[in-house]
Amino acid sequence: MNLQSPKVTVEKSAQYIFESLSNVKNFEKLMPENIAKFEVTGDDSFIFGLKGMPEIKLKMKEKTPPNKLVLGAASDKLPFTLTGNINTVSDTSSEVQLLFEGEFNAMMAMMVKGPISKFIETLAKNMHKL
Repeated sequence: MNLQSPKVTVEKSAQYIFESLSNVKNFEKLMPENIAKFEVTGDDSFIFGLKGMPEIKLKMKEKTPPNKLVLGAASDKLPFTLTGNINTVSDTSSEVQLLFEGEFNAMMAMMVKGPISKFIETLAKNMHKL
């Protein structure tokens, strides 16, 4: 299952966005209002939970400055990645898009597609809070 957020323009440089997203603590600023839990578990990992959803642990898997970050599920039960693509628009502006890729059976994909689409859209829309 592949999902993508809308592209959002942020009035910050690509390098600034990259560095902000490299610090997993900053993901708390991007979370939706219905967050039930957010806990940093290491320099490159955090756990979050939304109301009515199971908690998910994400771990930084890959960094390609200043254009790409890849977070992945820390558990193999639900293998997926969340990729942040950052493109420079100008010295003070960049474009960010989040891509979600996961391997789920058809039933699970049907159940999680809506909530995950909404979740990555919210993360993208909140990029200006960094």
